[in-house]
Amino acid sequence: MTSKILSGTYRSTDVTFLLKLVTLEPIDDASKETAIQSGLRHYSEMISFESAPEAGYMAIFYEAMSVGAARMGREVAALARSISNQIKGPITLASLVRAGVPLGVLLKRALSRMGKDVQHFGISVIRDRGIDSNAMRHIIERRPIEGLLFVDGWTGKGAISTELERSFHSFSAQPPKLVVLSDPCGRAWLAASAEDWLIPSGILGSTVSGLISRSILNEDVIGPEDFHGTVLWDHLVSHDISAAFVDNVWAHAVTALDQTNDLAQRMDNDRSSHQRRSREAINRVAAQFAVENINRIKPGIAEATRAILRRKPQVVLLSSVEDADLAALRHLIRERKVPFQVVPKNIQPYRAITLIKKV
Repeated sequence: MTSKILSGTYRSTDVTFLLKLVTLEPIDDASKETAIQSGLRHYSEMISFESAPEAGYMAIFYEAMSVGAARMGREVAALARSISNQIKGPITLASLVRAGVPLGVLLKRALSRMGKDVQHFGISVIRDRGIDSNAMRHIIERRPIEGLLFVDGWTGKGAISTELERSFHSFSAQPPKLVVLSDPCGRAWLAASAEDWLIPSGILGSTVSGLISRSILNEDVIGPEDFHGTVLWDHLVSHDISAAFVDNVWAHAVTALDQTNDLAQRMDNDRSSHQRRSREAINRVAAQFAVENINRIKPGIAEATRAILRRKPQVVLLSSVEDADLAALRHLIRERKVPFQVVPKNIQPYRAITLIKKV
C-alpha cells in the first residue's frame, strides 16, 4: 500500500484517515460545474480551492455552536450508549469523509470512555464510484466486520446511503450499519433523530474536518493500490477549529454520559414513512423546476448550505425566513445574491433545499 495514513489536524488518537495525501491543481467552480453536468468528468476527479470563511459567516457559526453543541453532545452520548448495547464485540467506526468525521471522533471518545474496544477510521465513499475498496480491505484485515459501523453527520436524499449499500455487498452479505445524527430520509441503521436541524459542523468545510478536502478519485494521482485521495488545505491552518469544535461538544457529551441513560432513536420501525416523505419532497421540487437529474437537488440544512459554498445554485427553497437554524443559509443567500423562495409545505421534512443551476 503506497498511501500515507494521516490524522489531519485531529489528535492521532481521535482518527486515522485512510486517504492518500495528493497535490491536485484546483479548478474554478464554473468550469467544474460545466464538466460535471456535461458528463466530461466526475466530480471526484476535480477539486475547487477552499477559501477561508469570512468573519460574518463565522459569527453565525459560533452562534450555531453555542446553541447546538449541547444537543450534539447529548445525542453523541445517546448514540454511543445504543451502539454499546447493539455491538457486543470490538467496534470499528468508519466515518465517511468529511461530514461524518466530527461525529466519529466524538463517538470514538465516548465508546472508549465506556471501556469499549474501539478504533476510528476516516474513509471515502463517492457517489457512482463506491466505497474505497483498499480502505475497506485495510479495515477488515485488522478488525471484525461484524462490529463495523459507518458514520455520517446526516442523510440528505439518500444518495450516499444507496452507494454505501451497493458497494458494501462486495465485502459482506449483511447490509451496512450507518449511524448519523440526523436522518430525515430514513436511511440510517441508527439515528439520534429524523429532524433536519442545524448541526454546527454541517455548515463548515475543512476547517471543522481536520483541514482535509473532500475525497478525490483521479487516476493521475491515485493508483490501483492507493486509498482515495485528499488535499490538505494547510493555507487555512489559522482558521482551523476542528479540535476546538470536538472538544467543545465533548464536554457536553461527558456530562450526558454521566448524568443520563438516554438511548438514540432507532429508525428501523418508522423508516418507511421518512423515506416516503423525503421522496415526495424531492419529486415535488423536481416537478416544479423540471429537474431531470436529481443530483442537482441538495436537501437539508447542511447540504443546502454546502451547495452554495461549493457549487453554482439556481435557487434556494426555505421553510421560513425567521428560522434561526437557517441564519447561515440566509447569510449566504444575501452575500451571493442567490434567488430564494419560502415554500414550507413543498419541502417537508426538510427545512431547506438548494437546487444547483443547470449549465
